[in-house]
Amino acid sequence: MKSFFKALVLVPIALAVVLFAVANRAPVRVSFDPVSRDAPQFAYDIPLFAVVLVALAIGVLIGGFAAWMAQGKHRKAARRNRREAEALRSETQMLRAAVPDSALPALTNGRG
Repeated sequence: MKSFFKALVLVPIALAVVLFAVANRAPVRVSFDPVSRDAPQFAYDIPLFAVVLVALAIGVLIGGFAAWMAQGKHRKAARRNRREAEALRSETQMLRAAVPDSALPALTNGRG
């Protein structure tokens, strides 16, 4: 069921990307020379769809990196909590091993 919904979303997106690429094959001049407008030093003729898709990919990468950086404090807290839980778990096991079962109080059903 999950793969069906994934396909339901991804197939139209893929179709839109393919249609956009086919409709925008004409080359555009991309220049990285802000000084010379008539004869730029670093200029490339690239299809428009490639320019748009590369810009989209760069935006996704920058957004993903920004989200990853913003979640750093949460990852750090999770690591700290995981270490603390493991230390408490091992301490509990050590204490249970040190005390014989007969010395532990009997478990009640919660009624006192």
